[in-house]
Amino acid sequence: MKVFLAGAFGHLGQDVLKSLVDHGHEVIAADAVIRDVDFKGFETMKIDMTDRESLKGCLKGVDTVITTVGLTKASEKVTAYDIDFGANKNLLDEAIAEGVKNYAYISVLKASKGKHIPMLGAKTMMEEALKESGINYTIFRPTGYFYDTAHIFQPKVEEGKVTLLKTKEPIRCNVIDTRDFADYIVEHMADEKKEYNVGGREIYTYEEIAKMFFKAAGKEPVISFAPPFLFDMIILFAPKWKKGVIQFGKWTMTEDMVADVETGKYSFKEYIEEIYRKGLKF
Repeated sequence: MKVFLAGAFGHLGQDVLKSLVDHGHEVIAADAVIRDVDFKGFETMKIDMTDRESLKGCLKGVDTVITTVGLTKASEKVTAYDIDFGANKNLLDEAIAEGVKNYAYISVLKASKGKHIPMLGAKTMMEEALKESGINYTIFRPTGYFYDTAHIFQPKVEEGKVTLLKTKEPIRCNVIDTRDFADYIVEHMADEKKEYNVGGREIYTYEEIAKMFFKAAGKEPVISFAPPFLFDMIILFAPKWKKGVIQFGKWTMTEDMVADVETGKYSFKEYIEEIYRKGLKF
């Protein structure tokens, strides 16, 4: 199968690219920035998905589009609506124009429930546009990734204290390794009009995750709990271009993120231990 992978050189994108190559697909690895990887067997293409006209012809002969493209941090230049919706919608329009058979989109678990938040609202808009487009689609909604969770917790543990948000019930999640998620995407990328909520095989509360990081670091756990309204105060006084990311952060720390599909071979507990065994820094 000929596959066009948008966002091929991001963290998830590289794992999807590796899985596609390993499964013998013909791949066009497309991104705004082309990076070196330690494997071969694919074609590269530099693209700007915010420019609809520049995409003309990029999908000729393509059977399936997979897009991992989304805004991952605050930006003064673009919004989630520009990227998560606008850029992906441009690629969808080109896919329809070229007669592409399948379009696979990476969203996030419970996006529609948090659609008042730009980073989730834009994803919800893209999901809706995809379902209304007439093209065969697959929507993947991950719970979160090992890497991103480590990026949040490890620096706090290094500082000596983790602060969680106080909620009525402990917040749980089953984050997934991007390598496992990539394999799941490649396996199901051409399924007929399917929506998959995908997480890993281990379910933990955020307090349990914090304790695992402290234990792996060889430190006594120091965990405090702050009322969620403190985030609202931060949001109120934050620059406009930063508000959406802070809102998303609050939402993920106060919303259960447990998916019904539990898959993968990698253990989050072992991943945390490996971080400290190898001396990795996030």
